Amino acid sequence: MNEFNKFKLSKELKDAINNAKITEPTQIQRDSIPAILEGKDVLGESATGSGKTLAFGCGIIEKSIHGKGIQALVLAPTRELAEQVKKALVTFSKSQKLNILSVFGGVAIGPQIDKLQTADVVVATPGRLLDHMERGTIDLSKVNMLVLDEADRMLDMGFIDDVERIVKKCPEERQTLFFSATMPAQVQKLSQKYMVSPVKVSAERMVDPTKLTQCYYDVQKKMKLSLLVHLLENERAGLVIVFCNTRMTTTFVAKTLKMNKISALEIHGGQTQNKREKALQMFSGAKVGVLVCTDVAARGLHIDNVSHVYNYDVPRDPNDYVHRIGRTARAGEDGAVINLLCDRDYENFGRLTHEHRDYKIMKKPVPEVKRVQAAKIEHVASKPRRGSGRGQGRPAPKRRMSYGV
Repeated sequence: MNEFNKFKLSKELKDAINNAKITEPTQIQRDSIPAILEGKDVLGESATGSGKTLAFGCGIIEKSIHGKGIQALVLAPTRELAEQVKKALVTFSKSQKLNILSVFGGVAIGPQIDKLQTADVVVATPGRLLDHMERGTIDLSKVNMLVLDEADRMLDMGFIDDVERIVKKCPEERQTLFFSATMPAQVQKLSQKYMVSPVKVSAERMVDPTKLTQCYYDVQKKMKLSLLVHLLENERAGLVIVFCNTRMTTTFVAKTLKMNKISALEIHGGQTQNKREKALQMFSGAKVGVLVCTDVAARGLHIDNVSHVYNYDVPRDPNDYVHRIGRTARAGEDGAVINLLCDRDYENFGRLTHEHRDYKIMKKPVPEVKRVQAAKIEHVASKPRRGSGRGQGRPAPKRRMSYGV
């Protein structure tokens, strides 16, 4: 029996869930769907992969009517998450024939303007949504459900002012849902400001700590990349994600891996949307074994069969470490997290171990490693950005750079 039959869902939505072979609700779905269907505000603490999209999707699909204007607005921190949420909503609303549109930067705005005229549900990143608001190309006056997905990540990325501007443009009489992997003070403050007596739900993390091993190597900076190549060549692994703190390091690592005959792709915020989507498709389809990325891929995206996570750089924010390691050891599978430390990582690593004292991160001896040839990359200074990601400025001249390996 499909456990979703216990919820007060339409037959069409139940059939769509059943066709997707989803039979048992996750904890976040079980605890939040009844409150969402009753029209209550919900504040959900829920990690990536816990099923929150279907949880708030049930409310959106059941309460939206085709042809009545934009009735539901979902805000997401990244283009990839916005597109992923949109695709999930489309899948579960096929029989209702809702017009569901994803709106984000990095692509032409013209087609979005045209499609917004007939949209019923919009999933958007804050920056591009503000563009439409300033142009007068989106009407939020009929929004009766507002969802902030990955709320903590949006605040981390500097979107708080943009989010507040958007929230204030939505009708006061609405249902508001916040979903966040962590509940920092800013998220709680935002919920108190814009939510009415929210139902608070919390789901256990999908990562199984008994299936996850964490370790670190303390290595000289000039040998860090050589160690990464050595481990990738000698470790039996499924899909592997390598996290870096900057776009430049991401490009450098990915190019060096490819130079050393390791199949790798890169993803970071400086790429076009099409390039990022293509890389994700190739990686999730196992056509490429290693994905090198910034934290843009650590949040919100669901990628199966990731067996190893490497932190080439230790993240500055300990919470980002939590989201990175959440890519592996899921659904009963084993997973490994390997941290590569040099002197410049000590401060971040110390902050991490202090914040998460319950993590058992074992030190491993550095094996004998052959020095590898490193890529040379051209450095282009980033444009100054506002929190909305719509910065202005002229890029600095390119200069050739190489990094220690």
